[in-house]
Amino acid sequence: MTLDATDRAIIEALQGGLPLVPTPYAEAAQALDLPEEELIERLQDMKDTGVIRRIAAATNHYKLGMTANGMTVWDVADNRLDELGPQIGALPFVTHCYERPRALPEWPYNLFAMVHGASRDEVEEKRSQITAILGDALRGADILYSTRILKKTGLRLRKKG
Repeated sequence: MTLDATDRAIIEALQGGLPLVPTPYAEAAQALDLPEEELIERLQDMKDTGVIRRIAAATNHYKLGMTANGMTVWDVADNRLDELGPQIGALPFVTHCYERPRALPEWPYNLFAMVHGASRDEVEEKRSQITAILGDALRGADILYSTRILKKTGLRLRKKG
């Protein structure tokens, strides 16, 4: 897909986030002087063609009281990953879950799942639920706790010229 001037304007207008109002697409469309339906269709086209991957909230978990944030890492039998990965990703306390290649011998983990909680005890309890689901396919695990929040940004266009 080649971006036209309207697509670029949409990305530039929304790259800092959608307006925090009850009807964000309507307000964004009005600011762009577009019908709301066209804005939504163009965003869907950009998503369908891979120009953008997703539109999602980037929450600040610390401000929500979730100060114990742990990236759980799992060494799961390869032949069970397609079955178990989606189950872990569907858990209500997992904000994102994905497969990554191992970097043997130092890094044997191939499944990653971010878990948030108000305390490390809460995160450990949630981690135990994941352990139970993985069962005999689990060969090893660890957890990496966040020590600070990093700047979260989405798609950014470079200025022309």
